Amino acid sequence: MTIQSVRVFEPANAFSQASRRSSPKPPPHIWHASDPPFKGCQPAPSDGYKQSSTSTAIIIDNGSSLVRAGWAFDKSPRLSLPANVARYRDRKLNRTCMYVGYDAFADATTRGQIRNAFEPGSSIVANWDVMEGILDYTFLKLGIGGVEEGIGRPVVMTEPVANLGYSRKTMTELLFECYSAPSVAYGIDALLSYRYNKGKNGLIVSSSHSSTHVIPVLDSKPIMSSVSRLNWGGYHGAEYLLKLLKLKYPTFPGKLTESQAQEMVRDHCYISQDFDGEMRRYLDWTGLEDRDHLVQYPFTEHVVVEKTEEELAKIAERKKESGRRLQEQAAKMRLDKLVRKEQELEYFKDLQQRLVNQTKKEIKRLLDEDEFKDEAQLDRTIKELEKSVRKARSKDVGGPDNPEEEEEQTFPLLDVPDEQLDEAGLKQKRHQRLMKSGVEARARAKVEKEQEKARVADEERRDEARRQNDLAGWLEGKRAARAASEAVPAYLQKIKERDRLKADLGNRKSLASQMRMKTLANLASDQPGRKRRRGGDDDNFGANDDDWGVYRTVQTGDQSEDEEEEDLGAGLKNIEAQLLQYDTMFTEHNTLEAQSDWTKSLIHAFLRGPRPFDPESQKEAHQIHLNVERIRVPEIVFQPAIAGLDQAGLVEIVADIINHRFTTVRDRDALLQDVFLTGGNTLFQGFDERFSRDLRSVLPIEATLSVRRAGDSLNDAWRGAAQWAREPGFAAMSVTREEYLEKGPEYLKVNMIEVMLPRYEKARQERHEEYNGYEAKGGGRSEQLRKEIVLHHLYEALARWRFQRE
Repeated sequence: MTIQSVRVFEPANAFSQASRRSSPKPPPHIWHASDPPFKGCQPAPSDGYKQSSTSTAIIIDNGSSLVRAGWAFDKSPRLSLPANVARYRDRKLNRTCMYVGYDAFADATTRGQIRNAFEPGSSIVANWDVMEGILDYTFLKLGIGGVEEGIGRPVVMTEPVANLGYSRKTMTELLFECYSAPSVAYGIDALLSYRYNKGKNGLIVSSSHSSTHVIPVLDSKPIMSSVSRLNWGGYHGAEYLLKLLKLKYPTFPGKLTESQAQEMVRDHCYISQDFDGEMRRYLDWTGLEDRDHLVQYPFTEHVVVEKTEEELAKIAERKKESGRRLQEQAAKMRLDKLVRKEQELEYFKDLQQRLVNQTKKEIKRLLDEDEFKDEAQLDRTIKELEKSVRKARSKDVGGPDNPEEEEEQTFPLLDVPDEQLDEAGLKQKRHQRLMKSGVEARARAKVEKEQEKARVADEERRDEARRQNDLAGWLEGKRAARAASEAVPAYLQKIKERDRLKADLGNRKSLASQMRMKTLANLASDQPGRKRRRGGDDDNFGANDDDWGVYRTVQTGDQSEDEEEEDLGAGLKNIEAQLLQYDTMFTEHNTLEAQSDWTKSLIHAFLRGPRPFDPESQKEAHQIHLNVERIRVPEIVFQPAIAGLDQAGLVEIVADIINHRFTTVRDRDALLQDVFLTGGNTLFQGFDERFSRDLRSVLPIEATLSVRRAGDSLNDAWRGAAQWAREPGFAAMSVTREEYLEKGPEYLKVNMIEVMLPRYEKARQERHEEYNGYEAKGGGRSEQLRKEIVLHHLYEALARWRFQRE
């Protein structure tokens, strides 16, 4: 048999033949964990620079998830890349290489050096070196690289709601100082997407990578004072799923990455229309095959090469022949050992005869020659040899199986006072005391077991008599005994304690082993009952490795059947066997073994899905089952408390804006007639239906609700910016380089066209008509009318200032 280690990357429809045969269920659909998102060498779309003119703007959607870039005349962005940069120092070439976007995932070295331009979980640029590298890469791919006088094209860049002034100021400085942009304009991504989808009055719900915003718009003007923010987006959902999986599989052998978590959220999660009800029945076995999604990670499988029947027969014959030879060698060795023991026994008996009628000095000399301390040791050696020879003759050479009865062990030194013994005698006396304690303990245990057997036999006899006389009462008692709440856990706890104690006793350094050694030392002491005190007599018993041989000495003698371990679950099994035999209501499904079946385990359904789990299989050990996480992660947008977020849900935020911040029916109806969903975090299946249903439940009954989604929730912000840059009045709305040099980086032009001015233009027109009509009647310029016109211009300037501050 040959075992090979093979790195396995199975196709999505592959499954083992063994699982196909053993499981009646259809094979599971397998999703494979994604590799790092490296897309290889991408050709640069450089033809756009040749088609552009000095007035053609470069459009950059500066998102925290993906940076999208292209020209104003493009229908879709030409570049789409994550805001990542990895710098790697090549020691051979002695130069620093920079990898941008997907190129940063080229290999493990570059992946370990990845830095993101944005602060994690937000849309704030925190690493401007990385941002500069991304802009360099963007302009290079657009064909602008190598131009000494700068990029020479206007730049339109999106930004989030309530972007920090410092962030906008630094970006303006970077574009003007580093790239010599002729003009720069900024626009809010959600408003640009709404503008591209021809929205005038409505409520924008923008759920993106870093956050979720609700923006009311009336007459093409965003009401920035009523904008609300929920600190949850696609990044937080992926991070939350990653935490759930690490808690679910704490010993998972694979590596869970952030990009893989984002793909799992995107491909497997959906919005539940009834979260509480679906959560309660999600792990039910009915339909779990469809709800449970299996993600397979790469694994290394040990492939066993099967042999033919002829090869297996030859191997079996060789093993049989090898075993026969080993048996012959072992029998020959045992026979040689028996002969040596008989010779030693004959020699020691002769030595014992020669010690008779000898002087003490001669006896000591003869004993020292054979390394005996005293005659007692010689007697013990002769007895052990006689016992060993009798046992070997009976087993190996077929000797008589009626050895002499083993004489009762005696301990003569225990009656001798310590003053009459030398050091060797005292040590031998302690040894005999320990041996006597072991013999007495075994005798007591044997008596107790005999008594227990008699008690059990008596209980069985009485139980049988009760069953024959009162079957109904007997069955009721058996059911009560089995149904006791502590019965099953008690048996299981005893089994666990027994296994743990057995494992600890095998380790010399464990607490159980040390406590046992302490007990042996106490039994071998001169005063066993005396409590040892700190600072008393030194006890060095166990310091020498030879002392641990006491274990072998104490446990001498063959283990009898009475000393075998009892089956701790035998009592429960006996009750269940009797109920199965006499109780018609008790079936195999009611037994403990059936109740511990994996097909009835909620934990197994949560961790391993609707199929059995083989802990020895590397393939199954590298699998992740997504079930309740599929609806739990996206639900946080509606119930942030699930993730510990102390904020209201999306529906509550929208209801607060509609019901409390816009009190007039006209404004409320205008907002509800066009609820606009945009952003990548709104692309979950069922998001529109769930949002509409929940919002409908908190609105007045007469209100009309219309919810629509952006045509392309990911790219419409970029398309809206490109559409804005193609309009005739765009140049007047941008901050030019001359204005930047004159007024500084904090200067910002606000796009008043289709954003704020319609109301004021309408009011100005009404005032001028009123004034012209008054003048046509010959009334001249009224001082009151002139004051109102001046006041109108003051209000207009104040509105511009407030909008710029916001």
